[in-house]
Amino acid sequence: MNQLSKLEQKLGIKFNNKDLLKQALVHRSYINENPDFYLGNNERLEFLGDAVLELAVTEYLYRNYPNPEGELTSWRAALVNSKMLAKIARRLGINKYLFLSKGEEKDTPRAKECILANAFEAIIGAIYLDKGYKKAKEFVDKNIIKELPEILEKQLYKDPKSRFQEEAQDRVGITPTYEVLEEWGPDHRKHFIVGVFLENDLIAKGEGDSKREAQEDAAKNALEKKGWNS
Repeated sequence: MNQLSKLEQKLGIKFNNKDLLKQALVHRSYINENPDFYLGNNERLEFLGDAVLELAVTEYLYRNYPNPEGELTSWRAALVNSKMLAKIARRLGINKYLFLSKGEEKDTPRAKECILANAFEAIIGAIYLDKGYKKAKEFVDKNIIKELPEILEKQLYKDPKSRFQEEAQDRVGITPTYEVLEEWGPDHRKHFIVGVFLENDLIAKGEGDSKREAQEDAAKNALEKKGWNS
């Protein structure tokens, strides 16, 4: 069994045009290193898949929940953000089939997360072109909508900073504060480590390519450390 057939098995979809699936896995860096490769990169498929994914999730939420538009928008964002898509892509083993440059293969986990999420959207685009909307929607329902109960139960649709602040104020009556502990790199590519504090106690650290990203990561780690996720 070839590699693509194994991936088709994991996805639960047999493609008529195998090149659509293959192209969904091709990162632009691979084409830069292999300009004679017979397929293009996956960015156009990702563009299409992003729209199909958003429609499928929106339709499901609209049909199944009478909640206000603002709540549904937050839930949708929690379902289709890059962390969630990368997590599902790893679960399906998509990371093993990507066409990447040697440099990208060695890149940071955060960069890989973005590449995985984009490939996942590209696969949805490929399914749509090969099988139509109904099949693409079934794929989204099976692999993404199944995450919704946990998102609602744990209120994961709220960003970690908001959740940690609510929990801290409810449980200990303290509003968290954030402080940059380290930063390095040139202006266009800085990296930050941020600590989140309850009064003078450092609860957790987080890191990211912006202060906001590092704060979100610190809050997420603090929720886990405190056991305040449930």
